[in-house]
Amino acid sequence: MKAIKKVSFVLSAAMLVTAMSACSSDNNGNNGNGGNASNAPSAGGESSGVQAEGFPIVQEGIKLKMFSQKSPPNGPYEDMLMFKEYEKMTNIDVDWEDVPTEGFVEKKNLLFASNELPDALFKSGISQLEAVKYGSSGMLIPLEELIDQYAPNLKALLEQYPEIASSITAPDGHIYALPGIVTLGAGRTDKYWINQTWLNNLGLKAPETTDELIEVLRAFRDKDPNGNGEKDEIPMSARTREQIINEFAGAWGLDQQMGYSISIKDDKVDIWLDNPELKEELMFANQLYSENLLDHEVFTQKESQYVAKMASGNLGFFSNQANDPFTSKKDDFVGIAPPAGPGGERGASGRPIARDFGTFAITSVNKYPEATMRWIDYFYGDEGSIFFRYGIEGETYNMKDGLPEYTDAILTDPRGTGPTIGQFTPWPGGGAPHLISERNSSAINPPEVQAAQEALEPYMPKQIYGAPIFDEDTSKEVNTLRQDIDTYVAEMTSKFITGALSFDKWDEYVNTLGKMHLEDLQAFYQKAYDSNK
Repeated sequence: MKAIKKVSFVLSAAMLVTAMSACSSDNNGNNGNGGNASNAPSAGGESSGVQAEGFPIVQEGIKLKMFSQKSPPNGPYEDMLMFKEYEKMTNIDVDWEDVPTEGFVEKKNLLFASNELPDALFKSGISQLEAVKYGSSGMLIPLEELIDQYAPNLKALLEQYPEIASSITAPDGHIYALPGIVTLGAGRTDKYWINQTWLNNLGLKAPETTDELIEVLRAFRDKDPNGNGEKDEIPMSARTREQIINEFAGAWGLDQQMGYSISIKDDKVDIWLDNPELKEELMFANQLYSENLLDHEVFTQKESQYVAKMASGNLGFFSNQANDPFTSKKDDFVGIAPPAGPGGERGASGRPIARDFGTFAITSVNKYPEATMRWIDYFYGDEGSIFFRYGIEGETYNMKDGLPEYTDAILTDPRGTGPTIGQFTPWPGGGAPHLISERNSSAINPPEVQAAQEALEPYMPKQIYGAPIFDEDTSKEVNTLRQDIDTYVAEMTSKFITGALSFDKWDEYVNTLGKMHLEDLQAFYQKAYDSNK
């Protein structure tokens, strides 16, 4: 089966890539990454003052206002070494409004509602529905022509991986937001980490099934695996309620496709939020919670608290993409295969190459869209992506065997590598607009992480479908349905897990989803799948 192309814009995406391939760049193969490029402006650059290649991007300095999410490991953007150096390189001064993760969505919504827009949104988490809504209304500008003329790195990636263009192009043929692009397989999965030191201390082996996992977690709870004589161990934690469900979905034969709680079998889309398999999984999660095997703070904790728990090393079992939050404790943990469920099902999930949708967008108030596109494009190339992730060579990293490695001072910082790196670059915490590849991923893909990825590989789906972009009318319908359904599911599944609601109420829960038109929502996704399979 061909890769899905996301709802009625296959032709538009194909035309975009074709146009990009036919366009002459006059850069003699240079990717715009550094000082070897000519500073001669293109025809478009002459009128806008933007240099076609190389640095500075503009001869006369300009200022841009950017709105961004600031993840827990990140320091203030205005103080970041990487951005300070980039201002010198580009002649572009960025006025940052960096908003903490908690409250970011509300602040972003207020920006659009009040029409008080920045020049660009960075690490912005714009959804497919928001891209269509704000793009069609004119708040976000189309980017495809800017990519063609001012983004050689992005243009090359779109040509190499056509599925990227198809996953970010709206049905009207426009691209309104840029994704994070991950060509590294280990960068698209959450790994299952278990405390191997605790297993060794208790003479246990890594669990192969959910039943064995329960026994291991009980031992972590009761047998003082850290040896301090106190019952202070956290057997298991998770980032959110949703992560708990997604983490074990594969043990009951459930998948996460098309950016939602969807399994696809025999070309049939199944939104499994009302499936009996989910009930069984929730009963398992309820057992974990009721026996104090699952961290009770999982429903209320902030991201920073979860990161701190990983970094403490006093955690038995959890999921995370990489080991950077717990690098100082990395020798204690090992990645394992997903536990098999009662029926022998054993599955892991992942994300597509265009992993994070809507990480960057340019608004209609921006007076310098060409310069802004050149500014962001650098981070999608090899040189710029290393700069984005590692900072300045000789100061925050050194090259070893052709690959960047952080300095010992950073790797041994008592704060942990995530918070340490997050002081000079915004990539820790995820959701950034840049490229993650084999050439810049030693920080998130050291041998331990690669071994954890290899443990997942046999259980990964053969194909990972990205979230579809619906047309505006369908987007409104899907958005309305999902807002109600997702809110209800979040409330009810939390109650099932915590025991606040008896599983005797399951049929009532299913019937309510039916009244909320879950089947209609499924039909929209089925149509999207059928149109592009």
